[in-house]
Amino acid sequence: MAPPIALRGSDGIWMVNGPPNLGSRPNFPEDKSKWCKVLAFSPDGSLMSWCNGEKTLVLRTSDFKQLAQIDKAKVNCLKFSPKGMILALWENYTVNKETNQGNPNLHLYNAQTGDLIKSLMQKKQSNWDPKWTDDEGICCRNVNNELHFFEGNEFDAIKTKLHIQKVSTFALAVSGPPYHIAGYVPGSKGQPSFVRIYRYPNFAGPQAALANKSFFKADDVQMKWNKAGSALLVLTSTESSDKSYYGDQGLHFMATNGECSLVNLSKNGPIYHIEWSPRSTEFVVVYGFMPAKVSLFNLKAEPIFDFGTGPRNLAYFNPHGNILCLAGFGNLRGNLEFWDMRSRKLMSQTQSPDTTSFEWCPDGEHILTATTSPRLRVANGYRVWHCSGKMLQQVLVDKEKELWEAVWQPAAEGVYPMPAVTAGSVTAAAAQSPPEPKVQAYRPPQARGTSASIKLHEYEAPSDPNKKVSQDPNKPLTKNQKKREAKKAKAQQDGQVRPESSPSASSSVSQPADFTSSGDREKDKRIRNLKKKIQQVEKLKEQQRSGKQLELNQIEKIKTEDSLLKELAALEVS
Repeated sequence: MAPPIALRGSDGIWMVNGPPNLGSRPNFPEDKSKWCKVLAFSPDGSLMSWCNGEKTLVLRTSDFKQLAQIDKAKVNCLKFSPKGMILALWENYTVNKETNQGNPNLHLYNAQTGDLIKSLMQKKQSNWDPKWTDDEGICCRNVNNELHFFEGNEFDAIKTKLHIQKVSTFALAVSGPPYHIAGYVPGSKGQPSFVRIYRYPNFAGPQAALANKSFFKADDVQMKWNKAGSALLVLTSTESSDKSYYGDQGLHFMATNGECSLVNLSKNGPIYHIEWSPRSTEFVVVYGFMPAKVSLFNLKAEPIFDFGTGPRNLAYFNPHGNILCLAGFGNLRGNLEFWDMRSRKLMSQTQSPDTTSFEWCPDGEHILTATTSPRLRVANGYRVWHCSGKMLQQVLVDKEKELWEAVWQPAAEGVYPMPAVTAGSVTAAAAQSPPEPKVQAYRPPQARGTSASIKLHEYEAPSDPNKKVSQDPNKPLTKNQKKREAKKAKAQQDGQVRPESSPSASSSVSQPADFTSSGDREKDKRIRNLKKKIQQVEKLKEQQRSGKQLELNQIEKIKTEDSLLKELAALEVS
């Protein structure tokens, strides 16, 4: 049974059950306040907290018993530490008019008792939250371009600091020990920006950095560790560029063993999304001008699979890493594609239009999409889906009300086993279910009343970039393939292309069964070329008899058969 869903909106805070008992409400003490600005769960889902504009509450989700009540009415951000020991609250920064000093606005509380542990100063809301490792062994904050570290949730004294010029952003690997930290320093006065990886607490000395990557075009960076804490993705971007509306972007791969490389992408355009697999051995990148391309890379930053192109800009792995959802939200129509990562085959696809939030269920089999305010103030509501593409529930809130947030209650790792859903099982189930009625597709005025198909984009099919795929004889050639074939045919007519063989083994070239050497090398070469062309003409004639529609250049080639036979006969007689 899937966990319940928590909802926050102008109606307050309420919860509903997940599949299979959708729609029924669990025994939850609803809060009808219209000022519930923030909601948070502990990572294992055992605790829940929200602020209703009067106070901040902490509940135990097993029986919804209130554990603590904190007298903080204007909380804008909430976060539990990984083990649920600490509850961090952030308020807007204010200044005391009498002392002209800033008031502490980042507060750390004991999540079980509600006792205040420490109050700190944090002016900006961006990157407001302290970062913990999963075992809560260390906690890190960025204070005045320095990284401050605390151990064992003891916040009275800073254990150590990391000084690297003016570090503006950092990323702490959640696994460990050993613990790893990456810091980003923006470039200035002609100096490049750089990212360095360190092992805690070895920060001193010029050789302390485990890996170092520098780059010039970077106004901002996004850094993502894999779950194992062994590799880091660094997405650099500039605000503007002479070549692109989106600015310049670059994707870099860094590892704790010192390896650094640029991730080479096979299509030009912006990078929309990067995502690590929960297995930590591979990552996906959504990139390129629309229709966007999606590629899967290994830990050597080498492409191992292409998901083709399509209307997508996001990629989400389920918690177990065996299913990948490729989605197209924002200015796209809400496409959802579910891929079986073991067979790398498409399981199903559907659409969830006007989606503003997406979340996998902890069971790895269901998803939750929602349309929320203030992003969209109309048609607010949520949908529950199965990864087979079937919508299980759709709930819309009243027109005069708003939905601000919809989230699954989290669950601890291991509570839900890996789902047994595969591409084969989804296909078999779809074959047994009745087909859904098709919605009439939009056709431009010039195409109405005709049976001609209109293609807005030519999509690329999924492929393995490291595997050479032979050309299907029944598949039309692309423009580049046609050019290569025409160039090759012209070269053969001019006698410039020899049969495929090694230069040193020209005498061992496989000859046609009825070929007899005349002793004249040039004459033999001409005879071989003529026989090869005649064989090609025979194949084209067979395809024509089977009903295949040939290209114009192929039809012209068939017409040359008589002249080829006459030339061959003249050479063999002479």
